[in-house]
Amino acid sequence: MHTVAPTPGSARPHYGWVVVAVTFLTMLVTAGAVGAPGVLIAPFAREFGWSNAEISSALAVRLVLFGLLGPFAAAFMNRFGVRRVAAVALTLIAAGIAGSLAMTEIWHLLLLWGFVVGIGTGLTAMVLGATVATRWFVARRGLVLGLLSASTATGQLVFLPLLATLTERYGWRAALALILAMLAVAVLAVLTLMRDRPSDLGLRPYGATADAPPPAPQSLGAMLASPLLALREASTSVTFWVLFGTFFVCGASTNGLVQTHFVSLCGDYGIGSVAAAGMLAVIGVFDLVGTIGSGWLSDRYDGRWLLFWYYGLRGLSLLFLPFSDFTFYGLSLFAVFYGLDWVATVPPTVKLTADRFGERANLVFGWVFAGHQLGAACAAYGAGFSRTVYASYLPAFFIAGGLCLIAAAALVLIRDRRPAAVVAGAAA
Repeated sequence: MHTVAPTPGSARPHYGWVVVAVTFLTMLVTAGAVGAPGVLIAPFAREFGWSNAEISSALAVRLVLFGLLGPFAAAFMNRFGVRRVAAVALTLIAAGIAGSLAMTEIWHLLLLWGFVVGIGTGLTAMVLGATVATRWFVARRGLVLGLLSASTATGQLVFLPLLATLTERYGWRAALALILAMLAVAVLAVLTLMRDRPSDLGLRPYGATADAPPPAPQSLGAMLASPLLALREASTSVTFWVLFGTFFVCGASTNGLVQTHFVSLCGDYGIGSVAAAGMLAVIGVFDLVGTIGSGWLSDRYDGRWLLFWYYGLRGLSLLFLPFSDFTFYGLSLFAVFYGLDWVATVPPTVKLTADRFGERANLVFGWVFAGHQLGAACAAYGAGFSRTVYASYLPAFFIAGGLCLIAAAALVLIRDRRPAAVVAGAAA
């Protein structure tokens, strides 16, 4: 028999918060691995003679796999459990990074960072946070989504300046050794503290008043087919395609463009890698505030309007960047406004997906997140191509800013088709 979950305000802590902490650590370390190439492009080019376009193509493969594995990661978590999937994913990331310490050819980078790290990070993508939040929380779900989404910014905040300093002083291999150490800590935390569902501990989800139904047994074939079936059902909905398209723009305007190329862009204007990584850390600080705030707002306001403002402000900040003259004050202004919604789009997007697609929400969100990473891959390669062919990153930033404004306008296509009782309850 399950015990009643503590209600909000109860003195007894719920184990779901421990699971959130472990998930936060896992996503934080994964973010460090995903963001590391942002400070490694120039060192790779100097040591191996690879062009920016060649390096960017390998990183684009990683981002594509990062996204396309999302729906199947959700299916794997449903069948094998979050704990096992997270541990395997972290081990794969560590294997890819460890192997890259000895690479000498561009195909080594493509194999290790493109495929091995891409698969590992894909299994611990944003779907992990969405799965934990929906399984363990009924109350405070938006806040939890905000906290877990903010782990990306925190990973950037904690790792990038340190990685840039280590790279500058001791070489890029020392920076990767730090990531390997953090991955080992994360694996240990997952194996000792992570649990798959509240029912494993005889608990209900936080704030729940009834037991969650037990997961239905599923064959291996049904598990592999479930993401495709979810895509077939969701693809008939305009809401799905709007969320997919806007998240494509989200990826193109964040980790594909800024996280991957911002340090190199600043280098073109005489700004050192440590200073540029520090500015990314400032973006991370403001995103930590903005994303947690976005989770709080998502529990109270219509996600469509939140996304309208997030994409609109992001687009304006990207269009402003080329005119900042890359001064300290100009970049600081960009960091504040851009940072406030770096991944603030995630909580309202997850909430809209859950509201519209019910029990298949984590699978559907996996496909929406695939759109995010396809956009990131296009921007990662496109910006590198622009730098190689036109000797400038700026065209990519102008395009990304314009796409954000289009995404903001597209959100009017989402209609509120929830039952009237649900709408009334959300308003209350």
